[in-house]
Amino acid sequence: MSLLSLTRIWRRLIPGILALLFLCSNGVGFAADILPVEQIRPGMHGIAKTVVTGNSIDEFGVEVLGVMKDKGPSGDLILVRVYGDLVDKTGIAQGMSGSPVYIDGRLIGAIAYGWSLTDHKVGMVTPIADMLKLWELPVQAAPRQQAAEQEQTEQVEEQPSADQGKEQMELKPVATPVMAAGFTANALTMLKEKLAPFSLVPYGVGMAPGGTSSEPLQPGSAVGVELVRGDVSLGALGTVTYVEGDKVLAFGHPFLKKGQANYFMTNAHVFTTLAGLENAFKVGVTGEAVGMISQDRGAGVGGLAGRYPTIIPMRILVKDNSTGASRDAEVQVIQDDQLSPILAAATVFNVIDKTLDRAGSGTARLSFEISGRNMPIETIKRDNMFYTAGSIAELAVSELHEALSVLAGNQYNQVDIMDVKVDVTIDSDRKTAAITEARAGKTEVRPGEQVDIIVKLKPFRGEPVSRTVSFTVPKNQPAGALTLEVRGGGYVPLYNILASQGLVGETLKPRRQKQSFDKVVQDLVDRDRNNDLVAEIMDLNFEDFTGDHAAQKQAKGKQTAKSLEPQLPQFSKTKNKFSADGIEADKPKKSYLTTDYIVEGDTQVMLQVVANNKK
Repeated sequence: MSLLSLTRIWRRLIPGILALLFLCSNGVGFAADILPVEQIRPGMHGIAKTVVTGNSIDEFGVEVLGVMKDKGPSGDLILVRVYGDLVDKTGIAQGMSGSPVYIDGRLIGAIAYGWSLTDHKVGMVTPIADMLKLWELPVQAAPRQQAAEQEQTEQVEEQPSADQGKEQMELKPVATPVMAAGFTANALTMLKEKLAPFSLVPYGVGMAPGGTSSEPLQPGSAVGVELVRGDVSLGALGTVTYVEGDKVLAFGHPFLKKGQANYFMTNAHVFTTLAGLENAFKVGVTGEAVGMISQDRGAGVGGLAGRYPTIIPMRILVKDNSTGASRDAEVQVIQDDQLSPILAAATVFNVIDKTLDRAGSGTARLSFEISGRNMPIETIKRDNMFYTAGSIAELAVSELHEALSVLAGNQYNQVDIMDVKVDVTIDSDRKTAAITEARAGKTEVRPGEQVDIIVKLKPFRGEPVSRTVSFTVPKNQPAGALTLEVRGGGYVPLYNILASQGLVGETLKPRRQKQSFDKVVQDLVDRDRNNDLVAEIMDLNFEDFTGDHAAQKQAKGKQTAKSLEPQLPQFSKTKNKFSADGIEADKPKKSYLTTDYIVEGDTQVMLQVVANNKK
């Protein structure tokens, strides 16, 4: 045979060889026969596989105690007892959920459930047949679209009935430990608080050690379900149950039960497994992203190798002016209506906390840009200043969290957040200033005329300074007295204080649920900043507050809502107006000046508007 013929044959074989290697590396070689739950009997013995240290897969013994019919969220559960040197000290540890169980080489399912504060060597196995059903469900390009609806539906379906009793309430999934790598102690405290409603308890760990091998996922491998990755990592650890081609099953119970899911699927490294009074748990960290978790349901989680979730890339820059320290962090946060705002804000908080290397007060200037699809505007830009005697890092991220929550959880349309940039500057000094006085450059003005409002400010432990706000009288302003409210941008206006005291009727309050998405976003962008010096018309009809106010309130209680409307204090035509159904009619007439201080307090300036001379 000629050399050319051998070369042609070899070229034909190469694709087949490579395909075989790819399939083997993705677990086809690990596919096992299945033992149906109907054939399982008490007294049967088998083995389970898991990782307790590093990446090597170990085995421990399993004895079947019985089959509990219709006990789990997806059907039957198999009651087992584990034994052997590997689990003598720890029993079934958090992170072992998903450990495949074999009897005579045939797969029966995944260790998934147990009882707290009892014998940790007794647990429940989710049958593999129920887990395989996850592969029959469709995977959508944007799986989070139906997540909230799916979650609500499944939670309703699984509420325990009255005759299920206390035992059902005590049965719990083998907890999935959430490992927070690169987070400070303060950031970890924030995460624990914010993630508590999702039953997630994060543990602080270090990043994966250098040189850690990244073996292909196979039954018994440690697997990560990651929510944040990059310069920090936040993800849950569990065990792979079954692999077939590019499809992976794990956990044997839900993670967050989102239904259609959108998480990173990673390999993982286990540092060690610790024994505990209530539960033992694995200490580890997520590793290389190998795909996405696309299903998160009662019987477990299902992933696809080589496909990845939709994410929010974030760039975070933080500088501490007091020390000159700075940090530049890049992370990827999963797209999720409920989790994304929490995860993004906690990550920024963490970078601030690391940069400051201290706790407590300070002044922060934070700006952010959010870009995405299906937003009313292409990019949301916002900057503001904050001061607190408490945790400045936590206060600084409040508006970012609010903006992301408005976008991710809006009731109008799905928004794909595509990019977030955050820039933070921190000073240890208190940069606040109180308004001590305000006066107009002239007190008699005409409609359409501009007037300077000179405001005296007293900075904290500093010398008084003056700032000037130019205010333009509305062209349609009627002749007569005009009151201007001069205040800090973050200060509550007088008319809001009156409303809180019951002096302004409910019909004056806007009903935000009737606002358009465009209006909600624009209000967020245009909102006064804490370091703005604001001058705006405060033209309440105070005649309604004269006389016996208590008597007026008693009389109002006997009238219908419609008859009350003319008697309620009304904003002037140049101020916010609300129609009878509470929808805002137009914007207030105001001017502002941005300062280097967080402006505190308010005062009023009186003007006299005179009519223009008629020609």
